[in-house]
Amino acid sequence: MENKEYGLGTLVTMKKGHPCGNNEWEIIRVGADIKIRCTKCSRCVMMPRVEFNKKIKKILK
Repeated sequence: MENKEYGLGTLVTMKKGHPCGNNEWEIIRVGADIKIRCTKCSRCVMMPRVEFNKKIKKILK
């Protein structure tokens, strides 16, 4: 993905799914680190922005 335009509340699909069976996430924090929450089980994951940009598959919004 070349244009990575996302912000708070944006729904994204990650390349690797969550163990609960879902791969849609909502962005809840943006900065040097990105914090995302699973839309199915509400589990939160925080990762560096560089790693997030590599793992993102699609921006749903």
